[in-house]
Amino acid sequence: MNKIVNQWMEARLRAALKVMPAVFVTGPRQVGKSTLAKQFTGADRLYHTLDSLDVLDQARRDPDSLLSSPPMILDEIQRAPELILAIKRHIDLKRRAGDFLLTGSARLALLKGAADSLAGRAVYLDLPPFCPREWIEHPDALTPLDAFLSGDFSPSDWPKAEPSRSDVWIPWLLRGGLPPSLMLESDQERDLWFSGYAQTYLERDLRDLSAVASLPDFQRVMRLAAHRTARLLNQTELARDAAIPQPTCHRYLNLLEAGCILVRVPPYSSNPATGLVKCPKTLWTDCGLAAWLAGIADSATLKRRQDIGFWLEQAVFQSLQCWRSLDPAHRRIFFWRDRSGNEVDFLLEDGESLAALEIKCSTQATVGDATGILALRKTLKRSGKQLPGAVLHGGGDVRSLGDHLYALPWQWLFPQK
Repeated sequence: MNKIVNQWMEARLRAALKVMPAVFVTGPRQVGKSTLAKQFTGADRLYHTLDSLDVLDQARRDPDSLLSSPPMILDEIQRAPELILAIKRHIDLKRRAGDFLLTGSARLALLKGAADSLAGRAVYLDLPPFCPREWIEHPDALTPLDAFLSGDFSPSDWPKAEPSRSDVWIPWLLRGGLPPSLMLESDQERDLWFSGYAQTYLERDLRDLSAVASLPDFQRVMRLAAHRTARLLNQTELARDAAIPQPTCHRYLNLLEAGCILVRVPPYSSNPATGLVKCPKTLWTDCGLAAWLAGIADSATLKRRQDIGFWLEQAVFQSLQCWRSLDPAHRRIFFWRDRSGNEVDFLLEDGESLAALEIKCSTQATVGDATGILALRKTLKRSGKQLPGAVLHGGGDVRSLGDHLYALPWQWLFPQK
């Protein structure tokens, strides 16, 4: 990497190592896990990567010998899940905070046989791709979102939009949040890079997770799922379009999720009811990869699409997942939709606080754009103060639309360099 950017996760990781014997950091390939982990190396903490064939062989043949001198860093541990049991033994013999910093390109909780083996011994941190404000190292980070979730939010707490075009988000969508892609200058260069990235995932990482009978079928599922970004997940329809059995489609989607490629955003419901949609909607960990898989090569291609609003939602999600990752114990992201078609794009939860966001491409926002938020308030029988809501739009105005309901610009999420 020609540019080293300090990731927001560093402070949380440092704090976790002071408390737990093991800290497991997961994230997609090239997200910066190794770069982050190496900041914790030193005379008292060695670094080992299972990408090294010698280390991988030792981890599989004699794991206890590899773990003989903690504290240590073990990178890409998903390549030898059997190492987890050895780590458990070492922790149980001598429980000491910070002994094991583990990283992997797969979510440990979704790997067969590994989900419960470190229960009570490890904390799990998801490292998402960079969001725009993190990449440019903006000092205010995503604090406007925290202000919005507070009980005393004022429109003055929200950044006013800088003079810019309403399509300022599109270049950030195409670049995504993986450092190698962010550092490339042209659409053509990124096209080549994402092609190699997808091929590496199919030919290497995927085989580390599970045997796949047909890579072309799997690749077709990836591309079809990308075309459905930010929409409800209908596995039966996806399997039909991919010409594969539904159980196979289900397994492929699970592999994409385990490999930190796909995210299923769950529906929100305080009290389950038959009138609510219960299936999740899919979003991608990296918006640039999603756009590439969907054949969106440049800005002109995206602007011709009828589903451009869903891609704005995907671009906004890039920042929301960074916000969530800073406190995963308390922060969660949902969506809401009832069978009448009322919908809220995102619900942010932070402890007891809940806030609703509706994402719009248009430069103007009206009360009519908040129909889903108002319907949710009625369903939950909450007052406006208990459920603040906002229509995030592409204009520059910050104004009230009603009781704790606001029109707010989203441009600050996509800063211009």
